Amino acid sequence: MTEQHFIPENFSETRPNGQVAWESPSNIALIKYWGKRKNQIPENPSISFTLSHCKTITTLSFKAKETNDTFSFDVFLDGNKNEDFKPKIQTFFERVEQYLPFIKDYHFTIETKNTFPHSSGIASSASGMSALALCLMSVEKQIMEKEVTLNVVERSYNEKYFSQKASFLARLGSGSACRSIEGDLIVWGETKVVEGSSNLFGTKYPYPVHDIFKEYQDTILLVDKGEKQVSSSVGHNLMHNHPYAQNRFQQAHDNLEKLKLILKSGDLDAFIGLVESEALTLHAMMMTSMPYFILMKPNTLKVINAIWGFREKTGLPISFTLDAGANVHVLYPKRDAAPILEFIKNELVTYCQNQHFISDQIGFGANQI
Repeated sequence: MTEQHFIPENFSETRPNGQVAWESPSNIALIKYWGKRKNQIPENPSISFTLSHCKTITTLSFKAKETNDTFSFDVFLDGNKNEDFKPKIQTFFERVEQYLPFIKDYHFTIETKNTFPHSSGIASSASGMSALALCLMSVEKQIMEKEVTLNVVERSYNEKYFSQKASFLARLGSGSACRSIEGDLIVWGETKVVEGSSNLFGTKYPYPVHDIFKEYQDTILLVDKGEKQVSSSVGHNLMHNHPYAQNRFQQAHDNLEKLKLILKSGDLDAFIGLVESEALTLHAMMMTSMPYFILMKPNTLKVINAIWGFREKTGLPISFTLDAGANVHVLYPKRDAAPILEFIKNELVTYCQNQHFISDQIGFGANQI
């Protein structure tokens, strides 16, 4: 499949007005994507848990306008007009225009809110861009002619195509957003390890998964709610000419193959070792880039050491992962939730800003409202 499959044909001349709304979750990568090529193509494959409670809720109102020479939109965050988001959405619209030919025919009002703090180190760009992409797909579906011809294998405008194109569009706004359309485990990036994987969109993990992973918990410790020291886009660009980049990209393929066996067997010790190694490798790549960055905070390291100590003391399968920031995602099976949550509340929250943490778990993708 190529990008051409997502260019529609035979649009109706009718331009209805209306409103659509979607809620879309964030996700947390187990195998990290870090580094990208032109047009938001990842340098290596990744796999993520879709989250359940950390999500963006977006309402898109659309009204046909007389001219179609410019993009026209307003953005509201939590009910307040927000000009800061406009440049990123402008860039997104420019990237998706050829796949959504109607986009200049409308004025859009984008009203969005998160169930978690913005710029908290939780992937708000992933949930936000995926929610917006889904809204735009709902608009496209409304204005499509009933008998539309699409260059897809199944030759029909069906649920699979809708999800694939939404993921494809979301990727053009934020790479990891393509992993937020569906759940519970999503792969992005072409690799021989996973049949059907693609650089263009996220795909549901197609292989057996042990029951232990089907209700996995993620408690997010908000060590630092401030703006990240370096944006994800800048961080990804630092992988160009990075001395360890090629080895890292191969490591991701190798680790995905290892994780495939782990997910099937339910080997929690192996899961913990691989996922924590991936998290630390991501930060190691930032620390060894030029310029270099340390994205952890002192309390990040205190949390990690406390988790290691608690795991050694109790034997409980608690682990952590990190995004490109200071906050810590504490991962553990649901069966062990009671003692681990007690540990988090008694010992780890002291390292959180304002003792703030979010209890989440593996989720199953976006929903139309």
